[in-house]
Amino acid sequence: MTDIHPDLTDTEWSFETTAVQTGIPRGLGQTVGVPIHQAAAFQFTTLEEAQDEFARNQGLSYARLQNPTVRALEERLTALEGGAATVALSSGQAATLTAILSVCRAGDHVASTASLFGGSAGLLNNILPLMGISATLTDNTPDAIESVMQPNTRLVWAETIGNPAGDLPDLSALAEVAHAHGALLGIDNTWGGVGYLCRPLDFGADIVAHSLTKWAGGHGSVMGGSVTVGTRHDLTRNPIYTDGGENSVLSQRGAAALAWRQRWLGAHQMGMTLGPQNAFLLAQGLETLALRLARESETALALAEWLEAQPQVGRVSYPGLPSSPWYALAQKYLHGGFGAVLTFEVPDPAAFLSRLQVIRIAPNLGDTRTLVVHPWTTTHGRLPEAARRAAGVTPQTIRMSVGLESLEDLQADLAQAL
Repeated sequence: MTDIHPDLTDTEWSFETTAVQTGIPRGLGQTVGVPIHQAAAFQFTTLEEAQDEFARNQGLSYARLQNPTVRALEERLTALEGGAATVALSSGQAATLTAILSVCRAGDHVASTASLFGGSAGLLNNILPLMGISATLTDNTPDAIESVMQPNTRLVWAETIGNPAGDLPDLSALAEVAHAHGALLGIDNTWGGVGYLCRPLDFGADIVAHSLTKWAGGHGSVMGGSVTVGTRHDLTRNPIYTDGGENSVLSQRGAAALAWRQRWLGAHQMGMTLGPQNAFLLAQGLETLALRLARESETALALAEWLEAQPQVGRVSYPGLPSSPWYALAQKYLHGGFGAVLTFEVPDPAAFLSRLQVIRIAPNLGDTRTLVVHPWTTTHGRLPEAARRAAGVTPQTIRMSVGLESLEDLQADLAQAL
């Protein structure tokens, strides 16, 4: 930011103000919103300028690495999460892969909670082993994670709110476990709403990943992902950063080493670049995120309470319910609401889904429309049965992402479908 009021810095702004102001310069002729820079490359005037930029990669050269629209989005994400730097990428899956590979290489190990998005579980179980990286998935308690830590564990991975189980890990305790073993703590904060409900970096996390497709975009119209790093991570026990002595990544890049490697991996080397049009839409989505997620969380809590009282409904999982095993942790880590997603069990999912008239069946979250899905056969359908159950999925489970429709209409639709 430039030319802000001298008595008010962006570090003092609320979430709502940060979401609409960050990344937009002030001054004569400047746009009042984030513009789209539709360009593949950027000019230099001398050989020396080009040489310096290709050596440092801190400015603009080629759109796979940096773009002004994408950069504005990254600045906004960094501010909302309270981090040091962000790289925006083409999808949430790209962000998760980049976050993991930024601290792991062949021979390393990841300790993860089992309550995960199906795509994340697939990366850990199917893709990373092809690269020589092993993973152990277990319960989300600190004791369970402690029990699977190994000398080569470089990363502990968890979700702010498990997808779709709705369980919460103890973030501070997981950070203590990870750091005691020289590992970093990475959190998929997609359900945390880009810091609106939770800022994991404030509780000891080192890396935060997002599927921006969800609440950041907010309208089911754009895909994107991001990785944000904090300021307190310790890389001195990770050989990726220390090998080479004076020529090591840590020696060359210092405090920016982790952020540099993530951009180098995700954008420069693997080319999982976020386009400027998508970055523009995501930056716009962030501007209304607080309004949407507050309303959606309020409706989700009311529906969870109502569903819990229906005799046709089995287990209801929502961290805002006093009956939830994670209610105390939700009060500790979640602010501004308990989230927009809940799960519940019905005896005949196929019949239930076929009768819905307002609520739509679709595999997305964070949309303005209320969406349901049957995880057993869709989002987690490719996982072995034991892994599905470990993630909190049963054949009767329905996952619902609450949108902006009226509570009365949603409740009436659920009632007739039940």
